Amino acid sequence: MHIFSFSPFGYEGSLVSVEVDLRRGIPAIDLVGLADGAVKESRERMRSAIRNSGLEFPSERVLISLSPADLKKEGAGFDLAIALAVLDAKLHLDKKDDEEEKIEINEMLVMGELDLAGNVKAVRGIQAAVSTAFDAGISYCIVPEANREEAKQIKGMKIFACGNLLDALNAMITGKKFEIATANSKTQELKNGFEEINGIIFPPVDEENNIENVVGQKELIRGLEIAAAGGHNVIAFGAPGCGKTLALQRFPCLLPTLTEEESLKVTRIYSIAGLLAPDKSLIQIAPFRAPHQTASIEGMCGGGPRCTPGEISLAQNGVLFLDEASQFKSSVLQMLRVPLECGSITLSRAGRSTVYPAQFQLLIATNPCPCGNFGSKEKLCLCSAHSIEQYWKKFSAPLLDRIDIRVHVDHPSITENPDYKADLHELRKKIATATYIQRERQGKKNARLTAQEISKYCIAEKSAKELLAEAVEKYGMSPRSTSSCLKLARTIADMEAIQKIGLVQMEEAIKYRKTALGLGNSIQNLM
Repeated sequence: MHIFSFSPFGYEGSLVSVEVDLRRGIPAIDLVGLADGAVKESRERMRSAIRNSGLEFPSERVLISLSPADLKKEGAGFDLAIALAVLDAKLHLDKKDDEEEKIEINEMLVMGELDLAGNVKAVRGIQAAVSTAFDAGISYCIVPEANREEAKQIKGMKIFACGNLLDALNAMITGKKFEIATANSKTQELKNGFEEINGIIFPPVDEENNIENVVGQKELIRGLEIAAAGGHNVIAFGAPGCGKTLALQRFPCLLPTLTEEESLKVTRIYSIAGLLAPDKSLIQIAPFRAPHQTASIEGMCGGGPRCTPGEISLAQNGVLFLDEASQFKSSVLQMLRVPLECGSITLSRAGRSTVYPAQFQLLIATNPCPCGNFGSKEKLCLCSAHSIEQYWKKFSAPLLDRIDIRVHVDHPSITENPDYKADLHELRKKIATATYIQRERQGKKNARLTAQEISKYCIAEKSAKELLAEAVEKYGMSPRSTSSCLKLARTIADMEAIQKIGLVQMEEAIKYRKTALGLGNSIQNLM
């Protein structure tokens, strides 16, 4: 029997081979393989767990080897693997019970922390460990009972979820009681309150987080509808108390559930971070992360000794919402530029590196100036032109250039439709139409289209092309801004199931791209 465990580091992690040799000498336990403090302490936990489970601990000198030798081993997830490897060496488990029919198992992944009584406790990173093992050709695994649902998401893996050391030992001896992992079905999702529209599933919404509660912000809600349909980034700026934060916080109710491929990536990240609930099998609802303004660069991009994921990776296939964005450190805001562009982030620590996916949708809510009244029709702005310019330079033009939709938000009382309320079902119908078209056409959201894909899919009528050319010349749009308009127009057309981008769609796309024009040169020059 070849037993493996898993050392979590970054997004990938590494399989660790656990080997035990019993030899003559003074009884002791030697552990080699660059283990950290938690792994070294497993020697005592493992010894007590074996004895307190009514089993005999080897009287010989025990040598435990964790390989590869140059890989640092961290965490308490090695306890169960080491205990079973010791018992395998002591009892020759493959020959212990010749009368009972056994299934031949050559390799097995084992994860779990032991307490002194021999009970198996939950550990983090189970989904990542099982996925890595399955990709390496290992088809059997033993995990803690509390991590059962997490492990079952790797289809085809044979899993045994144990509550104590004796159960795990019995499973390894007989090769029985393993269950083949399967994923949840769509039928089960719909029974739990999920709504299906045109083949796209949306999660249930409670009354408090329903976007129908937002009153009078027709233009902002329309912008959020387009953003949800195409995965576009949004910035909403307006006077304090106008409702921009209220609306953006309810954005998740517009998002469809994740595809199976997206869910597995998100679940893996949350499993590595230790944020997956014990009874949670698969994260199907798009993450919505709203870090505080005091967040550091490490908190946003990830880091630490194990290269744990940061907020941008925890927002993978979901939303990163920055409320009062001007209060974030300038370095934190600028750090977002590369992940927004490439959809991933590389972290390097102590000679090792890892690449986390970071395909998130950015929502920003901020005031238009330090006092908050710039552009308001009701209040007077007391800020100088220089202070407004410095205020917006904190965001920088390259960052703002990566934001497709810009909305200036007024107080509902002075909008054209102060009593406007959105119909969630109608919003979801258009979003579902666009989402289905994009998944069938290119397999990803329009906001992620490359230059070649824009040329292939964003085909516009002659009048729409002429309008865009005029806007480029008039406003001095960058190539990225031009591409942004095409992608926005493509999304708007998809919402109406229109194959070719028309004049109406292009006009609306340009309007959302150049919303800041009416607020003066300070913002216009940056956006």
